[in-house]
Amino acid sequence: MKNGFWSLLSKPQEGEDFFLPDLCSSVAVFTLVVLAELMVLVWVLAQPAAEGFDWLQLALASLFVQWIVLLSAGLLCRLRPWMQARPLGLAIACCYAVVVGLTLVFTVLAEWVLYQGMAERFLLPSDPLLRHGLIALIMTSLLLRYFYLQQQWQLHNQAALQARLQSLQSRIRPHFLFNSLNSIVSLIGTQPDKAENAVLDLADLFRANLGEADAVATWADEYRLCQGYLRIEQYRLGDRLRVTWQVDELPPNLPMPLLTLQPLLENAILHGLQPSVSGGDIQVVGHYREGHVELLVSNSCPQQSEHRGACMALNNIRARLAALFGASARVEAWQEGTRYFSRLVYPCKQPST
Repeated sequence: MKNGFWSLLSKPQEGEDFFLPDLCSSVAVFTLVVLAELMVLVWVLAQPAAEGFDWLQLALASLFVQWIVLLSAGLLCRLRPWMQARPLGLAIACCYAVVVGLTLVFTVLAEWVLYQGMAERFLLPSDPLLRHGLIALIMTSLLLRYFYLQQQWQLHNQAALQARLQSLQSRIRPHFLFNSLNSIVSLIGTQPDKAENAVLDLADLFRANLGEADAVATWADEYRLCQGYLRIEQYRLGDRLRVTWQVDELPPNLPMPLLTLQPLLENAILHGLQPSVSGGDIQVVGHYREGHVELLVSNSCPQQSEHRGACMALNNIRARLAALFGASARVEAWQEGTRYFSRLVYPCKQPST
C-alpha cells in the first residue's frame, strides 16, 4: 500500500486524470471568489465588536483575501500544463507553494502599508506571517481535497455511464445477428453473390455494434448501416418488403449514435411485415428543425398486432439518447389502425461544414 502511494505521487497525471480543474474558467473564478468572501465574512463575524458589525474590517479583509485568491488562481492556471507533465507530488507541492507564498508576500505588504510613515515601528511580522501561513495551508488542503473528490466523482460518473451504454448496446446484438444469419443461410445455396454481399453488410453492422458505446457518428453513417441491414432483409423477404425514405432534410454530418434507427427498422420488419403473408411497407421520415432531430418510422401491420417484444429496443434507444443528449431526448411508439409508428427526437447542433 505504501509503495503504491509513493508510486502514485511520482507519476504524472494528464488529461482527465489531473486533479486540478481549469481555474481560468469563469465558473471556477466565480466559485473561488464567492467561497473566499464567505470565509472572510465568517472570520469578521467571529471577531468581537463592541460597536456592531465592522464594515471597514470586512472591506480590508476582503481586499486582502481576494487578491490572494485571484492571483493564486491565475498562476495555477498558467502553471497547470506544466504541472500535468510533472509527478503528482511535485504538482501538489507547487499548489501549496503558490498559495502560501502569495499569502506571506501579501501579509508583509499589508503590514508595511499599515505602518508606512512609521518606519521605526515596522518589523517583519512573525505572528501574522505564521497565522496567515497556517490558514492558507489549511484552506489549500481543503480545496485540493475538494478538487480531488470532485474529479473522482466525475470519473466515477463517466465510468458508470460508459458501462450503462455498453450494457444497453450489447442487448441490441442478438436482434440483428439472429435475423441476419438466417437471411444469409437462405442465400448461400441459391444466390451466393448476394450471400457474400450480405456478409459484408453484416460485417459493417458488427463493426458499428462493437464500437465505442458513447461514440456519436453521423446521420450518413447510420443511413448507410440501415441500407445494408435492409438489403439483408430484402434478400429474405423479397417483394414483401417495401421501404420509402423521406430524409432529404437531414444533413449528412448531423451527429447521431450508430444503431439508433436500425432497431426501429428491425422492429418494423419483425413485428409488422414478417407476420403478414403479403408483407407490407415501411416509411421513414426525417426532419431537422430548430436544433432538434426527428425521425418517424411507420409500418403496416396486422390489425391485431401489438408489436410485442418491441419495448426493449425502444427502451434501449431511449436510454442511450437520454444519456448522450440529455433528458429532453425521447422515443415514442403508438399504433393507429393497421399502422405502427415509432418516433425519436433529440436536441442536437449541426456541426459547421
